[in-house]
Amino acid sequence: MKLSNLDDLHLFVTLVETGSFTLAAKELGMAKSKVSRRLVQLEKKLGCDLLLRTTRKQELTDSGRLLYCSCKEHIDALTKVEEELSASLHQPQGQLKILLPLEFFNKIISTLITDFLRRYPKIQLHCQHYSGSVPEFDPKFDLCFVLHEQALPTTNWIAKELLSFPQSIYLSPVMASKAQRKLLANKAIKPEQLSQYDCILAEENQPWHFRNNEKIEQVMVSGKLILTSPEMRLQAAEQGLGLCKLPDYMIKNSVPSQSLQRLCLNHQSIAQRLSVLYQSRNIASKTRTFLDYFQSNVGQLL
Repeated sequence: MKLSNLDDLHLFVTLVETGSFTLAAKELGMAKSKVSRRLVQLEKKLGCDLLLRTTRKQELTDSGRLLYCSCKEHIDALTKVEEELSASLHQPQGQLKILLPLEFFNKIISTLITDFLRRYPKIQLHCQHYSGSVPEFDPKFDLCFVLHEQALPTTNWIAKELLSFPQSIYLSPVMASKAQRKLLANKAIKPEQLSQYDCILAEENQPWHFRNNEKIEQVMVSGKLILTSPEMRLQAAEQGLGLCKLPDYMIKNSVPSQSLQRLCLNHQSIAQRLSVLYQSRNIASKTRTFLDYFQSNVGQLL
């Protein structure tokens, strides 16, 4: 003897608990005749009667009582899971783990997170930061945000580019040396000229890239100061410690914003890109909700 599928057992439990074919048909959203036919098919499959039916009432047989008591708990548990899954689609819930670059739009991200959690109170957000470029693949994270200029290396993540941020070379006019002030006054600086000056770097031996029509021009720069923190590079540039490549939005949002001046180059620095990495194209509702919210709102805050 082989038990039928879960739909048959759910129908049987509903029929027993409602006490009639009419009420069971209404709750199941099907015709009364179909309920009766499905029960007959179940009884044939099991090889025994489950209900004694008369025009006035229905009663469980011993086999029917055994089946009902055995499957009732499991059908209820599955029904609860189905309801929770359905609710999560309409109101996302659960823990969401996100990996962020160090000092990644700290104030902006804080504002987004606050607004997001107010809108979706059933989501628990766990954010962790990393230093360096692209982190190692870690399946415990739902999303990983990466800032980069060049194409991302091959990883186990699926990558989607979200935004790009124009970048420029900046210098403090107040703290600049005489030679640097001449550089500021020049209206057609060639990128290769920058190699003659101290620069504030994000990584050791990391070239700066510029767009020359359809080509990418690479310029090796050097300096006495290497800072992985973009906020510290900004402060160092304001103190006149060298030329610094920074996203334009950082200068726009810095106080006072006039403390740095943008160099005029004949080839512009390539943009910084923001990509998000995730593990599978079938991402959970909570993850999709955060990603959509982030994309829709981050541009307004920059």
